[in-house]
Amino acid sequence: MSSSTEDDVKDEAEVAVHVPLKIRTHSVVGSSSDSDDYTTEVAGALVDVEGFCYADYRLEQYAHSVLDFSSQYGIDLSISYTAPNITGRPSKYPEYGDFPQTFAMRTYGDWWDKAPSRLKEIHPQSLPAVPSEDFIVLYFEDYVIPDEIAIFETFNPGAVIRIWSYTITKTWICLWEDTGFYTKPPCTANRARRFSPPLKRIHLPTKTIRLEFNHQRLHYYTEIDAVLMSGRKFNMGNLQTLLDFHERQRKGSILSKLQNMKFRPICKDNYQTRLQHFLDHDLDKFMSAVNEVQIKTPAKRQDSTRVSKVDLKDMPFDIVLKIFSYLDLISLFRVGLVSRFFYDVSTHPLLYSEINLKPYWHLASTELISTLAKRATVLKKLDMSWCGCTIQTVSPTEFKKFIQQRGDTLTHLRLNSSKFLNSSCIETIGIVCDNLRELSLRNCSLSPPLLNFSCLANLKNLDRLDLFQTVIEQDLLLTMLESNPKLKHLNLAFCNVAVNMDDVAVHISEYNKQLISLDMWKAHYLSAHGLLALSKCHDLEEVDFGWCLREATLGDSLKEFLINCPKIKKLFLAAVRGLTDRDLEDIANLCPNLEQLDLMGVLGISKERYYDILQKCKKLQLMDLSFCDNIMDYEVAMWSHNFNVNIKCCHVPNDIR
Repeated sequence: MSSSTEDDVKDEAEVAVHVPLKIRTHSVVGSSSDSDDYTTEVAGALVDVEGFCYADYRLEQYAHSVLDFSSQYGIDLSISYTAPNITGRPSKYPEYGDFPQTFAMRTYGDWWDKAPSRLKEIHPQSLPAVPSEDFIVLYFEDYVIPDEIAIFETFNPGAVIRIWSYTITKTWICLWEDTGFYTKPPCTANRARRFSPPLKRIHLPTKTIRLEFNHQRLHYYTEIDAVLMSGRKFNMGNLQTLLDFHERQRKGSILSKLQNMKFRPICKDNYQTRLQHFLDHDLDKFMSAVNEVQIKTPAKRQDSTRVSKVDLKDMPFDIVLKIFSYLDLISLFRVGLVSRFFYDVSTHPLLYSEINLKPYWHLASTELISTLAKRATVLKKLDMSWCGCTIQTVSPTEFKKFIQQRGDTLTHLRLNSSKFLNSSCIETIGIVCDNLRELSLRNCSLSPPLLNFSCLANLKNLDRLDLFQTVIEQDLLLTMLESNPKLKHLNLAFCNVAVNMDDVAVHISEYNKQLISLDMWKAHYLSAHGLLALSKCHDLEEVDFGWCLREATLGDSLKEFLINCPKIKKLFLAAVRGLTDRDLEDIANLCPNLEQLDLMGVLGISKERYYDILQKCKKLQLMDLSFCDNIMDYEVAMWSHNFNVNIKCCHVPNDIR
């Protein structure tokens, strides 16, 4: 999937300016109201140009293309459940159901957070109240000033939590956020939804929209058919005028205060004598201006009893440092502006041993990376997922410099969907970050020429490696497995089609016997031979062979695997068409610790075998029987009630995933 954007997107992002915008409105086609001047507070600038922002008609347009996304259920070689399905007009709405012609993502609910492979968040205090788990960025053909964005949800609606707009000022603005996500009841109605939340009013044109999702409250996979953006057509003839005006309005806090003081120093052409000229002629005027704008405070009432004054500066440094350790990253920067003492505490290296920029993907920039490099001298964990996605505000050169300065102490590095990475960045990581225990590069590159993973063979201390939807050569992957015998969690889902998973399984059985979780979802070329090899990894607690292990018959390989891996808690076998009644008997008898079981799309199994699993696997919490035959809805309801198990069972008459 291409991650490039329109031509007007530059490498460097600018800071958003929020000042009043005075415009002349125009009546929309079909309206009889006259034009009136008015002033309103919006994300724009003070302008009173006729027709400055928009033309006098509205435009409705569906998404033209997908610029970026974090995950999808389908594979790029197929058209089922892939991100491009969200473009164009709705193909299924207002029908409700599971349709391969829609866009779906990888997860639902909180089941992945309950699995043995679950991740702990880096610097969790930086996370918003409702964290985002997935995103998709959509491109529209024409610039409009948006007043409505409609999302056509055709299956399990309710995952959208934020809508962003990338404006012509090269900044992201949040148009809507679901602040009541956890307080309101989840969507349960089994019908399609045209979701059109109230948007923040802006007067800046856009043709790039970003949707963010949280799947925690979903009963099952959500699916989206299309996205419609409506708004007033922007007058492109005034584009440069608006950009020039915004550039003139970019002022820092000091310059803004000077403007409010109405202080105008006399500037000479000779730059070298400006400071001396200011001290000689303008300093007195400046001090007078400052005194005039001072806010007079009423005299404090004198109490009869004098109390000694104690402030934060009298507290031990370590205590203040501990207090500051609970602050998120933005608060740390803000509190450093209060006083010199606060600045000294807020820039202490111990406060930057963990940095999570994923929640601040829209603010991450080359300048921020440079600043953090000065503070994070003992950096251990870094998450830069989503940073630089779609709009490259992070320079690969600056990131490489950052890694060269601080990478030798890193133990955890997450760069999921970070499109600023290039071969030089990956090479630097492989050379410098030799203490890494976790490396996550999921969805970083879909094109082999973009990244060269060869230097990653230098890493020898990994216990977690995530290569979800990346392109990696088989020889390099095998070398990495040999070099990291302590590996415990390995994600190869959606991996390069040229990688033979049987060969990978044999290598794992020889060099990575401590493995706890293995994800091969929608990988290729795994057979009964590879499954038998994996049976040597006796510590396995989680495996996902969905859409991967698709042989006509497995023989005794699954039984052998389950006998030798008694710790299995999560077993995903979606669309493994070779499963038989005997295989399900083995699951019931050999998996006493089983908590999650996915049999979606498995056919020809008698319902008695499902009942056996429910009866014998006492710890079972989740069971996916969607698109399985020989099951009636009333039986599923009865089983779910009697065994207290969350059973998924969709019988929508569509193509199986």
